[in-house]
Amino acid sequence: LAVIEQRIRENGSVRIDELAVHLGVSEMTIRRDLDELEALGTARRVRGGAVAVGPEPFSERHRHNARAKARIADRLLDLIPDHGTVAFDASSTVYRLATRLDGARDLVVVSNGLDTFQSLNGKAGIVATLTGGSVEPRTGSLVGPVAIRGAEAFLFDAFVCSAAALDPSLGSSEASLEEAEVKRALSSRSGRIILAVDHTKLGTRAQARMFGLDEIDLLVTDLDPDDRALDPYRVGVKVR
Repeated sequence: LAVIEQRIRENGSVRIDELAVHLGVSEMTIRRDLDELEALGTARRVRGGAVAVGPEPFSERHRHNARAKARIADRLLDLIPDHGTVAFDASSTVYRLATRLDGARDLVVVSNGLDTFQSLNGKAGIVATLTGGSVEPRTGSLVGPVAIRGAEAFLFDAFVCSAAALDPSLGSSEASLEEAEVKRALSSRSGRIILAVDHTKLGTRAQARMFGLDEIDLLVTDLDPDDRALDPYRVGVKVR
């Protein structure tokens, strides 16, 4: 039980089939353990696995699946124009993209993430801008009415974001309603939505519903684009 709890805390989510193979036990045993962790308030059961309860601080999210997020950031780099206006969310995945972004000519990047803003501020050819808003104490993101108004003041070529979870039927979801509201404001002013999630988010769901697959223009993951795990998502969205 302690091993599973630690994996949930470190990765943000777990899958029953993967845990059964890793621990050498039956899937029924894993289900019972996850039920117990849910009763303890440590995790929340979702189809095929479990996710951590509630939003996590940025420092915690940043450590989760670091290699996968680095791979995603590399794939996102050539999707970012060298001029125009784009929106970045406050996720640790998109933060990794921001740290790698360089060589822009005249690019405005608007974000509700303090860490993302700081990583971009001062880079040649990039004007980093914050939405404003109140700091969400659990995540460090800027949220609330001011953040929403700031997001809606721009017109974006693209909105690059991550998600707490992605389900083929329900679409993407977020760990908090406040976070989802700001993302909705950013996306409403964007010509294109690029969703970047690592493979542990697939087949899971979180608290606040966000995008349906038909709203997402491009899905970027750390998996090979031909991986069969992505097949349920291909109907509504282009996968990269």
